Formats: sequence, structure tokens, C-alpha cells
Amino acid sequence: MSVVTRFAPSPTGFLHIGGARTALFNWLFAHHHGGRFLLRIEDTDLARSTEEAVDAIINGLKWLDITWDGDAVSQRSRMERHAQAARRLIDEGNAYHCYASPEELAEMREAARREGRSPVYDGRWRDRSPSEAPAGVRPVVRLKAPREGDTRIDDLVQGEVTVANRQLDDMVLLRADGTPTYMLAVVVDDHDMDITHVIRGDDHLNNAFRQLQLYRALGWEPPLFAHIPLIHGADGARLSKRHGSLGIEAYRDQGILPEAMCNYLLRLGWGHGDDEIIDREQATSWFDLDGVGRAPARFDVSKLLNVNAHYLRACDDKTLADLVSDRLRRSIPAPLAPDADARILKGMASLKLRAKTVAELSEMAHFYALDRPLPISPEAATLLTDDTKGLLRDLTQDLRNHTQWDGPSLESEVREFAGTRQPKARKLGEVAQPLRVALTGSKVSPPIFEVMEILGREETLARLTDVFE
Repeated sequence: MSVVTRFAPSPTGFLHIGGARTALFNWLFAHHHGGRFLLRIEDTDLARSTEEAVDAIINGLKWLDITWDGDAVSQRSRMERHAQAARRLIDEGNAYHCYASPEELAEMREAARREGRSPVYDGRWRDRSPSEAPAGVRPVVRLKAPREGDTRIDDLVQGEVTVANRQLDDMVLLRADGTPTYMLAVVVDDHDMDITHVIRGDDHLNNAFRQLQLYRALGWEPPLFAHIPLIHGADGARLSKRHGSLGIEAYRDQGILPEAMCNYLLRLGWGHGDDEIIDREQATSWFDLDGVGRAPARFDVSKLLNVNAHYLRACDDKTLADLVSDRLRRSIPAPLAPDADARILKGMASLKLRAKTVAELSEMAHFYALDRPLPISPEAATLLTDDTKGLLRDLTQDLRNHTQWDGPSLESEVREFAGTRQPKARKLGEVAQPLRVALTGSKVSPPIFEVMEILGREETLARLTDVFE
């Protein structure tokens, strides 16, 4: 059997963490088995589906490098095919028209609740003739589901799961306006797309029983099902925005690398021994459904950041420098300094050891990108007293005569300046801290002598002069 999986999001919002993990698992499973991975946009909910959401989903998948075979399928474009399947079921006696009004259905459900019964549809039009239909009522089409026995699913994650057929009612296939329901559309589309494995969240497990009944009514071979436990927050509650659950694009904007996000999503509910850092090639080689656990995975932002820090350190400096430069160009209203890109690239090897996100990297590299005069934070400005400004003036004079402009020699020069060239000896920090403020605008930065080397003689002396003149 040639494996074919699919990701079938509804375009009613962004691509969220759970959806991204589902897409990744489907992609990995298909590629592990040498199969195909398809994308279907389930946009039959005309009121809630938007083009903006479709774009957000597609852009999120592309950012994660989750590519699909062929063109994305719009479920909306296949509505006539769905209706055709429903009409066939009617012709074969496996579906029927139901003329019950919304008021009747509400009364039926309320009566069932009062009597302690399940409020499922009672089949009142199941065996009645359409000739009894009230005038002016547009019917829905319902599946004539089996009433006896059980429906069993041999789920590839959950194991054998069974439900009594009496608990499942005759579900609606076509609404009164002729549009298909999700249940009908997903079965017809999965069949027509030759889907062999449906891998999705376990919130769809109840749907699977109804869909399996529909497959049997249509005489089609059902796919194999694999229902993955949902993602919870660190506190064990179902994942929500308060746990940091955002759209994938929000994590991208915060500076998470796509490789890190995929690695983290992979480990949410799937494992391979004690391995934590797993690249795409290794993941494709290892991934299979027997590694998926039955317990809900827990989303932990701090763990995601730690994984991202690993990928930042492993990423080549040019790639990161380009990301940082682009981010700074979008966030800083004024043009960047002419040498900004070169400075950021030179400083990246040191900067990336201290950051967990590209956003943090950009903040750390900010002073490299700016043109003079350099803005100085209010907190840092408190270190620029008359005394320290005098120190920096004297140091600038010494540095003008310094010929070798590299980190170690500059450190030696400043140490000698602090210890022997003042009326009283100073500790290195008494000079280095105001020096840091003058050159970076902050009290925190990469090693200051490395900063001086990267800025270069001319820029270093100019920034120092701006402080005391």
C-alpha cells in the first residue's frame, strides 16, 4: 500500500500549535514510508472561512518547510461531488429526507434530557414517505445509520475503541440549503484523494465512528485512523492562549527558528528514546506512529526557547545576521548605519551564544546597526558622570595613539590606562562600564573589547567623543 496522508485545516483562523503538529506528523509519516502528503482546505463553512486564514495557514506551513504534493484542494469547490454522494445514498436506501423543523428537534432533545435519555435524533423521518412531508419545508438528508451492534475502530494510537450504535444517531449529510456537512465532505474527499491514513487530534475520535459508518454505507474502504492526544498547557489544562498558545506566525515574529519549532513540535507526544534535538532528516528516518504516546503532551514555552537557543547556536552567522538586519530595518524608523550589516555579521558569533530568540539577538545587536549619535538608555546614562566623562576623554586621547586595533591589544591598553595613567589607579570596571555605555548605549553588551574591534577605530573614537563633547 502506498501511503497517502493529508492535513485538512478549516480556514477560520491562524495555524495554531496543534494544527502545525498534526501537519508535521502527517508529513513525516508519509515521507518515512515513501508516500505522499496532501493539503486540503476545509472551507465549506462559508460564514467563517476567510482568504486571510487560508493565507495564514499556507504561509505557516511554508515557514515550517512542510510542503505538500500537488495543489491544495479547496473543499468548497467539491460541494457538488459531496451532494452527488448523498443522492446516491438516498437512491440506494442508505439515506433519507428528514422534514423535522428546528422547533421539533429542540423539543425532541429537551424531552430526551427530561427522561434521562441521550438527546440524539430519534429517527422520526427514517421510514416515513416523503409524501407525508409538510408543505414548504426544505428537508435535510440524513444517513440511515445502523441501530444494532457496535462500531469498532482499530486506532493506530488509541488501540481498539468501540461505541454502541444506539449512541449514534442518523447524522445530517446535506443541510436544508443543499450544502454538505463536514461529516459527508471529509469522507468523500478522503476517499477521492486516496487517503490511506487519517492522522489527527483525538478530539475527532467521536467523528471517526460516524465517518466509518458512512464509509460502509457508501461501500468504500475506510482509511486507517490514528488519533493523537491533544496538547495541554504546563498545568495540565487544555492548551489555550493563557499558556502561550499562539498562531505559528506569532512564534516566527518572536524570533523562533522554523527548525527549532519543528523539533519542538515533534517531541510533543512522540519520542525516540532520550533524543531531544532531532533534525528533519533524522526525524523522517525515525518517525512512525508507534512512537506516539496516549497521554496528552504538555506545551512548555521555556522548553521551546531552550530548543531554539540550541538551533541559534548551530545556525551559521550569515543566516542569523541577515535575519537580524531585516528585523532591525523593519523596526528602526531611521536608515541603518552604512556599516550595520558588516558589524552585525562580525558580532554574530558572540551574540548568538547569549540569545534564545532572533528577537533577543536583534535587541543585542541593535547598537551595531545605529548611526551616530547613539541613543543611551536612561538607566545607562546614570553612569556618565562628570568623573567618568573625564575618564573617557583621557582614554580617547590614549586610543588615538593606539596602533593595533584588535580585542586583546585594546584590553591591554585600557587595563594599562586604568592602572597607571591616572592620578590614582582605577579598577578596570571603573573604566569599562562607562566605556560600554558610550559605545553601546546600554549597561549590558557583548565583551566590550570585542565591540571596540568590530566597531573599528573611527566609529569607536567618534562615539566616545559624542559622550564628552
